[in-house]
Parts: sequence; structure tokens; C-alpha cells
Amino acid sequence: MLFNSHAFLFVYFPIVLFGFFLIGKRNARAAAGFLALASLFFYGWWSVKAIPLLIGSICINYWFGLRLTPGPARDDHQRKRLLIIALVVNLGVLAVFKYANFFVSNVNEGLAAAGFSPIPMLHIALPIGISFYTFTQIAFLVDCWQGKVHERSFVHYALFVTYFPHLIAGPVLHHAQMMPQFANPQTYKADPRKLALGLAIFSFGLAKKLLIADPMGQYSDLLFNGAHNGLAPTLYTAWFGVLAYTLQIYFDFSGYSDMAVGLSMCLGVQLPLNFRSPYKSTNIIEFWRRWHISLSTFLRDYLYVPLGGNRKGPARRYLNLFLTMLLGGLWHGAAWTFVLWGALHGAYLMVNHLWNAKVRRNVPAGPIARVVGWVLTFLCVMIAWVVFRADGMHTAVAVYKGMLGLHGAPPTAFSEMGLVPYRKSEFFRTLLVGLLICLAFPPTISLERWVPHPQALTGRRVLALGSTVMIASGSFLMFAWAVSKLGGYSPFLYFQF
Repeated sequence: MLFNSHAFLFVYFPIVLFGFFLIGKRNARAAAGFLALASLFFYGWWSVKAIPLLIGSICINYWFGLRLTPGPARDDHQRKRLLIIALVVNLGVLAVFKYANFFVSNVNEGLAAAGFSPIPMLHIALPIGISFYTFTQIAFLVDCWQGKVHERSFVHYALFVTYFPHLIAGPVLHHAQMMPQFANPQTYKADPRKLALGLAIFSFGLAKKLLIADPMGQYSDLLFNGAHNGLAPTLYTAWFGVLAYTLQIYFDFSGYSDMAVGLSMCLGVQLPLNFRSPYKSTNIIEFWRRWHISLSTFLRDYLYVPLGGNRKGPARRYLNLFLTMLLGGLWHGAAWTFVLWGALHGAYLMVNHLWNAKVRRNVPAGPIARVVGWVLTFLCVMIAWVVFRADGMHTAVAVYKGMLGLHGAPPTAFSEMGLVPYRKSEFFRTLLVGLLICLAFPPTISLERWVPHPQALTGRRVLALGSTVMIASGSFLMFAWAVSKLGGYSPFLYFQF
């Protein structure tokens, strides 16, 4: 079930929303249980066969968490060994389901080169969302071991892991952000202001997905599919196609994150901000503080810092940065293209930190420096997106050659290779609107600023009415326009990770 589907919009979510607050009036714990079961139903809509793995993961990690928590009768050495076992179990399950086929295919290439018979492929289906709920629970286990977890409700823990707005494509949640909210009785009381704001944020996210991401995806798919099939993209085609994908992945993932935040706000629960206008960044360090914030925070706290962070000298710091991004790339998918994407960003970060340490102090910080920094950052991000999107290195190389003009430069990108998904004017209009939103508009979550709190509006009823009418009208028109585009199957890009 997709957020951008009739079944979700007009059946599933209204029932869940109504049922959650109806039950919450009588029993908050029962309402949490209802929402957890509704989240399992949402997950099972994708694959009933994957539900036992999710439930098993929840139960065993809850059991591990109870025993990892410090206590007078628990030896620290035993707890550390148990933590290692728990991490091995979680990472082992993730490795089997996500990387087994990748490992076997690479082994078979080596065997074929040596003249040996290949190993039979395992053909293991990847359960959707496994990376997100596994990372969420790994963070929980580490925090239990460090004594940071005090919540003990199994119902709240199950809801924390399965919570449907984040379950399929993130954000990666932290128990400290969520479980206190589930324990708060006020969460289970309907708040008209949160409901209105949540619906507005959801509408903007839905519009991002259907009005910008999907149209941009039509053009980028034609470019990358054409390159995969042996067609040589020329200069304009390559650059427009990569720019289209740069906007597609931003509005696809940002749109999903907005929808998740909006849906959760309707239920009275605040999800963490996952995007903060990353394409405005003037360096790569800033980019990773704005893009997929929950994953960046997880990689920093649970990988970069345990590796030593910046505590063991500059050389080790650069190595830790590179390894963190390399593993972050591999987390996105079992393919060498994702590894290369992570390596590129690791190299970018190393250069950025080296520049800050050795050169930046001698370069005046002014408007020109910021513009140059933004251009370089945006180009580096675009270049890395090529290997992220390509289904193989041969496709990426073909696109890179096109971007370098090695395949020629015809006067238009819309007449060669049949790349005419729709009218040229419509493409450029969507492209320009997308760039304007990325570079000039604040994050969607800032809509909260335009919905004043009732306590701040004493004696300012005209302002209250005006802001309410403006947000409500704009959200309704945006929602109606986006719903009019509902049609074929249109999954979110991060569902595959």
C-alpha cells in the first residue's frame, strides 16, 4: 500500500486515524496496540510472508534489550558479549537477506574467471524496509547497553519499530524520540491544530512526489535505460537527464518524508526532521547535515564515533570518514555502484575537511565564495548521483562519457534517442519549479510557522482566520491537484533500500 494510492488515502488512513483516537479516549495502551496492529497490516499489505521476520526481529531484540540494560545482578563483561551476539544476529539477518545474492554473484564471477562451476544463486527476496527497522533496533540495543533506555513497555516498543509512517522508507528512528511520545497520554487525544498542520504537510509531500518527482523520473529513466541498452547519450541529454534524476530523488524522498511527518502529526506524534533544504548546501559537510538527517546521525553516532571519530589524529579521522561513507553506500544497496557512490562522498568529505583545515582560513568568506562553494557542491552531488542511479558500471560510464561530451553535443536533448516523454515546455517548467523550491523555499515542516498557536492569537482573530484560510485553501488545492495525478504504480525510490 502506497501513501500515494486511493486505498491508503481514502480507506486505510481514515480508519486508522478514527480508530486510534476513538480507542485512545478509553485506553491509551489499547490505542497503542491498535496502531501497532494497523502498522503490521500496512506492512503485510506488501508481503504477508515478511511479517514473521519482522515480528521475530521485534521479539528477540526486545529480549536482548531487557538483558543488555545495566543492573546490580548483571556483569558488564557478560552484557558486552551479549551485545556482540545481538549485533551479529541483526547484521547477520540483514546480510543474508540483503547481500547474500550479491556475494554469491561476485564469487561466481571469480569462479568463472578461474574456470570453475558457479555456485547456485540463493534467490532470496529482500523484505521491504529491513534496513530501516534493523538499524532502528541496533541503535536501541546499543543504547540499552549504555544504560540510556528506561522504557520497558513491549507494546510501545513494538509500535516504535512498526510505526507505519516510517516503517517502509524511514526516517531511522531513535527510541528517545518516539517512546516517550507513545507513553504520553496527550498523544492519544485528538488535536485539531496538529491534524490541520499534518494534513497540510502531507499534501505538500504528496504534491512533491506526484507533480515533480514522477515527471522528472520519466525523463531520467529514459536516459539511464537508454544508456543501459547501449545507446550513447550526448552532452545535453546526459546533463538534463542527470539533473532530472537529481530533482527526482530529492522530491521523491523529501516528499515521502513530508508525508510521513504529516501523517504522524495527524496522530499526535512528531517525527524527526529528515531533510533541511540539502541542495542549498555550500559544501559537502553541510550537505550531509541536511540530507537524510536521520541516517547521517545514525552513521555518525553508531559507526563514525565507535571507529574513533576525530579523536585519533587527522589521518585516522579521514580514514574513519571514508569507511563510514563506504559502508553507508553499501547500506543503500547490494551493488558496486552504491559502494562507489559511498566512496565518492567519502572522498568529498575528506577533501572538504582537509580544505577547512589547511586552506579555508586564508580564503575570505563572502558572497562569491559561497556561490562558488554551492556550484561545486551541487556538481559533485550530481556526479555522484549517476552511479547511485545506474544499474551497472557500464551504464554509469556511458552517462559520464555523455556528460564529458565524448558522444557529441547535438543542439537539443529532446530529439535524439526518442527522449520526448512530454512537451519540452512542460519539462522545463517542472525543472525550473523544482529548482526554485529546492533553492529558494524553506523546508515544508516550516509550515508550522504559518499556523499560529491559539495562545499567541489573543485579540488577533483576523490574523488567525486569515492564516487558517490560506493554509487550508492552499493545502486543499495542492491535495486535489496531486490526487488528480494518481494512476499507475509509483513506488518511492527508497523502498528498495
